[in-house]
Amino acid sequence: MIQGNPTKLLLQFSLPLVLGNVFQQLYTFVDTMIVGQQLGVNALAALGATEWLCFLMFGLIQGMTQGFSVSIAKYIGAEETERVQRSIFQAFLLSAFGAVLFTLAGQILLVPALKLLKTPEDILPLSYTYLQILYMGVPISFAYNMLAAILRAFGNSKAPFISMIVASFCNIVLDVLFVMGFQWGIHGAAFATVLAQLLATVCCGFVLVRMSQAKIKKGNRKPDRELLKEEIRLGIPMGFQNVITAFGGLVVQSVANGFGILFLAGYTAANKLYGLLEMAASSYGYAISTYTAQNRGAGEKARIKTGIKAALRTGIITAYGMSFLMWFFGKNILGLFIKEQQEMVEAAIGIGYQFLCILAIFFPLLYMVYIIRSCIQGLGNSIIPMCSSFVQVFMRIFCACVLTGIIGYKGVFWGEVLAWAGADIFLGTYLYKKMRLL
Repeated sequence: MIQGNPTKLLLQFSLPLVLGNVFQQLYTFVDTMIVGQQLGVNALAALGATEWLCFLMFGLIQGMTQGFSVSIAKYIGAEETERVQRSIFQAFLLSAFGAVLFTLAGQILLVPALKLLKTPEDILPLSYTYLQILYMGVPISFAYNMLAAILRAFGNSKAPFISMIVASFCNIVLDVLFVMGFQWGIHGAAFATVLAQLLATVCCGFVLVRMSQAKIKKGNRKPDRELLKEEIRLGIPMGFQNVITAFGGLVVQSVANGFGILFLAGYTAANKLYGLLEMAASSYGYAISTYTAQNRGAGEKARIKTGIKAALRTGIITAYGMSFLMWFFGKNILGLFIKEQQEMVEAAIGIGYQFLCILAIFFPLLYMVYIIRSCIQGLGNSIIPMCSSFVQVFMRIFCACVLTGIIGYKGVFWGEVLAWAGADIFLGTYLYKKMRLL
């Protein structure tokens, strides 16, 4: 990442991540489609009721492990081999500790959390079952995200991509087998997801152990207080920013639950498609974070500025492409999720399509959030990105609690757009000032 054309490097790095993340979202997409078609609106609404609790747990894990890897990428750019090995070992220690802690916390707090969100009683058992199984897979999620983050820190985005392709196809096969074949219901969809991620973990681990740069010599396999502090300083705020975002989402979820099962079904289907089209944004974020961290370690300040401009141009163009897909094909895709009486299907699809149309108009704002935030993280500052999450939370809560009282359920939809806009203004102002000082 410290030599060559920035645009070309970012695209080469991002493309496997985009495709890998698309496949990752594909298996949640297929989960939702099979559940909606085979088990009905109630089961689909039950998945929707778990949306933000899933993000709370797994977003926290993803953010923390990505934060740990920023430190690793910096030492890779500086060509400090011993510190690279020690940093990897500290990341494994922190991930193991987090896996135990989060698994216990998830199982203990799950039922109170669902009740606090006012999950409708007729879907609460389904939501509980689905999340209980997913939360038991927390150690697997920690392992996969940490291994994938380390590979990305070395500039290897292909291995996570291939791992995710294999896992996605595995998940689809298991979904069909468990839900449609064995008739395990929503349990089967959850088991398929966990087993698929286990396979992705094994694939990434196989690649990493064969990389000579990542092999940790015996003398570097010990706790290092300085590096632990550095990784915690980067990882905790990056994970916590997703917790803050999830908190706002949980408030929104609580409000959304009050609009009834049909609204939840349409909203859930739209969110799954939105999540699939968002994946390129997160991939560009990973790319610019690694690019910035490596060039910071190498002292290449001018390349950082060039890389940011290239990433923003690429992101905005991609976002308009995704907007086109949502606008013209969104309604037909939403129909794949729902199988009920015709009137119920039309009502749920209508709600979901309204959401997609609003998102489509402003989608470039979301891509800018990912790119600017990740660049700031690559520069070694995880506090400002975390603070931007407070801006997003405020906008989502304001729209859910105030705007819905004025314009109804559409207030929930506008909360997403205003959250992106607020974060862009906050992060963009900081980055502009920071770039002038480089």
